[in-house]
Amino acid sequence: MARDTGPQCKQCRREGQKLFLKGERCLTDKCGVERRSYPPGEHGRGRLKQSEYRVQLREKQKARRYYGVLERQFHGYYVKASRQPGITGENLLALLESRLDNVLVRLGFAASRRQGRQLIRHGHWTVNGRRVNIPSYQVRPGDVIAIKADTPATQVVRDATELTGQIPAWLQADHESLTAKVLRKPERREVAAPVQEQLIVELYSK
Repeated sequence: MARDTGPQCKQCRREGQKLFLKGERCLTDKCGVERRSYPPGEHGRGRLKQSEYRVQLREKQKARRYYGVLERQFHGYYVKASRQPGITGENLLALLESRLDNVLVRLGFAASRRQGRQLIRHGHWTVNGRRVNIPSYQVRPGDVIAIKADTPATQVVRDATELTGQIPAWLQADHESLTAKVLRKPERREVAAPVQEQLIVELYSK
């Protein structure tokens, strides 16, 4: 499985804001953005020319890093979103939000998407009673997500639920039994990602 193994705090610093890539650490003073708010690299504190292309590219990179998706995967999501009826940008965010690793974070069953991917790859979660080990699995309305019985990761998941804020209205979670249900597709107003999807559409439309 291809994945990004680079420093995560540098990614947040490059985008100039917290992307919450490291779970609980991002909420403490050890957060890279808190300690050094300027971009990484030799010229991080220099003045950068803000061109239209650069703004669009940075927005695409921010979205890609926020969801932990590689370049080819992200472009594939955009192509799929552009072929669906409706607004392409909103379709793109709906596809990214419906990834199983992201859903675990939204439900509070994982502290970060990287942790969620690891739990999925190790076979700790089931969807509709069947074990799923693909982080990019697209959940659908009516799907029931549950932790595998007698899994050693139960305590890790319970620790993650303590960091949970508000659960989106398109999901329903039971933190006692560690089960959840997908009620419907996410709407744009329910997506908490710090992304301006229109800039991404403009970038790929060139």
